[in-house]
Amino acid sequence: MLLGSQLRRLREARGITREAAGYSIRASESKISRMELGRVSFKTRDVEDLLTLYGVTDESERQALVSLAREANVAGWWHSYSDVLPNWFPTYVGLEGAASLIRAYEVQFVHGLLQTEAYAHAVVERGMRGASAEDIDRRVALRLERQKCLVAENAPEVHIVLDEAALRRPYGDRVVMRGQLQHLIDISERPNVRLQVVPFGLGGHSGESGAFTILSFPESDLSDVVYLEQLTSALYLDKREDVAQYEQALKELQQDSPGPDESRDLLRGLLQLS
Repeated sequence: MLLGSQLRRLREARGITREAAGYSIRASESKISRMELGRVSFKTRDVEDLLTLYGVTDESERQALVSLAREANVAGWWHSYSDVLPNWFPTYVGLEGAASLIRAYEVQFVHGLLQTEAYAHAVVERGMRGASAEDIDRRVALRLERQKCLVAENAPEVHIVLDEAALRRPYGDRVVMRGQLQHLIDISERPNVRLQVVPFGLGGHSGESGAFTILSFPESDLSDVVYLEQLTSALYLDKREDVAQYEQALKELQQDSPGPDESRDLLRGLLQLS
């Protein structure tokens, strides 16, 4: 995505159309569009030809972008789990790993980054009915691997809003749910984690369309991405007007919900009742 955005910026600065750029590398206009969105892999020769077309002659600048192309083609650690993942999800894992700010609203279950191993196993087992125990374990292992970003040196800011329904809907037995509630209390104390709970008492709210995640990146060239998961696919929205609507919905959820301290008290109350 970063390389694609830089190539788009260079093309637009020279006033070159996508069609002309595609012609220069023996490709279609739509392929240039997919390249600029970071949706396809990059051939080093194509990048070099585009840089020549865009008038990039400085050798250090050319090498930096060509090196970025080589890095972009290296498979991420999550690709080793591709056999147990739906085909739309590896893209999300890559984006999540690159994000500096992760904002989300969840209503069905606890967000994957905040799940305990036992709770994650119960969720995955329910969602992968008929799958082998090995495949379920591998999916859970991927989820736990994703969570390592929360304690990494350059950990992202994580702002999660959970609907109370997600906390009251049991996955696993009583012990599993108690462990999950305690984990939420503990992890919400981390300086990079902001957790809020939307109580039932709020009634209708701006999250009525369902769960969503907004990913923001440290590179200024990259636009925010909204991730919407469906039953058989997922949507990745990056148009400014679409992102703005989801940002507004999340802002309203955060404003209408109890703050992090009050939300922890709500979690403690649920833990006592469980």
